[in-house]
Amino acid sequence: VSIPKKKLYGFLPSSLGFLSDLRHLNLRNNKLYGSLPLELLEAQGLQSMVLYGNSFIGFLPNEIGKLKYLQTLDLSQNLFNGSIPASIVQCKRLKTLDLSQNNLTGSLPTGFGSNLVSLEKLDLAFNRFNGSIPSDLGNLSSLQGTVDLSHNLFTGSIPASLGNLPEKVYIDLTFNNLSGPIPQNGALMNRGPTAFIGNPGLCGPPLKNPCSSGTAGASAPSSYPFLPSNSPPQNSDKDGGNIKKGNGLKYVEQYDLIPLDTQVAFDLDELLKASAFVLGKSGIGIVYKVVLEDGLTLAVRRLGEGGSQRFKEFQTEVEAIGKLRHPNVVTLRAYYWSVDEKLLIYDYIPNGSLATALHGKPGLVSFTPISWSVRLKIMKGIAKGLVYLHEFSPKKYVHGDLKPRNILLGHDMEPHISDFGVGRLANIAGGSPTMQSSRMPSEKPQERQQKSASSEINTVTSSTNLGSYYQAPEALKVVKPSQKWDVYSYGVILLEMITGRMPVVQVGTSEMHLVHWLQLCIDEKKPLSDVLDPYLAPDVDKEEEIIAVLKIAMACVHSSSERRPTMKHVSDALDRFIITGD
Repeated sequence: VSIPKKKLYGFLPSSLGFLSDLRHLNLRNNKLYGSLPLELLEAQGLQSMVLYGNSFIGFLPNEIGKLKYLQTLDLSQNLFNGSIPASIVQCKRLKTLDLSQNNLTGSLPTGFGSNLVSLEKLDLAFNRFNGSIPSDLGNLSSLQGTVDLSHNLFTGSIPASLGNLPEKVYIDLTFNNLSGPIPQNGALMNRGPTAFIGNPGLCGPPLKNPCSSGTAGASAPSSYPFLPSNSPPQNSDKDGGNIKKGNGLKYVEQYDLIPLDTQVAFDLDELLKASAFVLGKSGIGIVYKVVLEDGLTLAVRRLGEGGSQRFKEFQTEVEAIGKLRHPNVVTLRAYYWSVDEKLLIYDYIPNGSLATALHGKPGLVSFTPISWSVRLKIMKGIAKGLVYLHEFSPKKYVHGDLKPRNILLGHDMEPHISDFGVGRLANIAGGSPTMQSSRMPSEKPQERQQKSASSEINTVTSSTNLGSYYQAPEALKVVKPSQKWDVYSYGVILLEMITGRMPVVQVGTSEMHLVHWLQLCIDEKKPLSDVLDPYLAPDVDKEEEIIAVLKIAMACVHSSSERRPTMKHVSDALDRFIITGD
């Protein structure tokens, strides 16, 4: 039974439990409420139960242990309270357990790590779990991606056994009440400080807060974050890799955030002490909203660990991106590099992404559609930002990964192009060899990153998988990026803004690319009302203008790259339209 995102309203019917052959239940992102009916747990052949993004309340029933075949349990983004039932340890086939963003309390059940050994994904973030982190969590050897225990009330020390988890697993323990030294073994070794911030009682590397003398684990200077000044640490006796024992703190003080802007008035210490909230996770790292003590709000992207040989390449790339200054391009303010920590610090853009503005947010009931005049303003701003990147930036860049999720909206809904060059920086930071000598990033390194961390992008799977639909057809064949790729992506975004549809359109039982569907509608001489976003019905007096923009969009998505206009031509054409209500 799969009925996601259909605005279903009311209680979950208990009669679902009488479907003896029920194997999969997916009712995510609806408006369902009330408690889970006990009868549902009589469907003992159930293999997946996905109910995230609703308003369910009450305790999780102990009968959940009856579901011996359960592999996926996702109850995130609800209002469940109480503790995790002890019987959950009987669900030994469980591969995905996501209970994040609820009001759950209590400690984790006894035997949690010893019994759920098939777990591949574990997310318990944003609850009120307390007690100590069970040492048997280290037995979960199948885990992948991020193990997220952040934003809870866990106390005590970090069990050294967590180091037994697979080394590629990122353990997020931020914002708990943990204390004592951070164990330096296995998966816990060579982690940057961002995995531990928000726990004032923690000490020792990789934090700057030293443990008091005699505390175990207090001296491991080589794992302090440090920043090589001129050369990769492997080749340097002076700048890091071989810091003499006992001198660690001196080097920590010496290396700090590298500002790309004279206005940067904060340092790494302030950044790590600040309040941080996860904005999103993807194959190329985690993005945090960070609020400094003085109220300044920033967006911090944490790139994956690994890769220390290519600092000079990273530095050249990031400093070139840092020179970009345009009102419609997100500004990169500073960066930080060490062997196990790479951070990019940007201006924070407050109104979310264009994707959310057009289609709403999973699990969020309220949705305010945007008017034609605001859409036109966004279209013009994106065009101006791309003209700057293509014609006036120091290197005449190609973005290479333009899509609504990478267009962020400011206070007055003005657009800011983001994620420029991030795929390539992640590729360098990961230490893997690059296939491109050009500094113009394409999507391919980013796609490789995303595939290698597929478990980490479950939270954004739908929009991430759509990324390829914004790519120009020739981008899959040609190695050298072209500015006409961005023109195509921009055209798809315009079509999405006019029609309100995703780039994949459901036609009967088959799927069709939005570009092909619109071409079909034009060939069949369908009226504008058939393709227009229903939310734009009040703007029917702007029909001529909308059709004119539709024609520009269709020119941008021409199958032949030579026939597509330049972004300068597109921007000039859009400037002829006057935005009303500004």
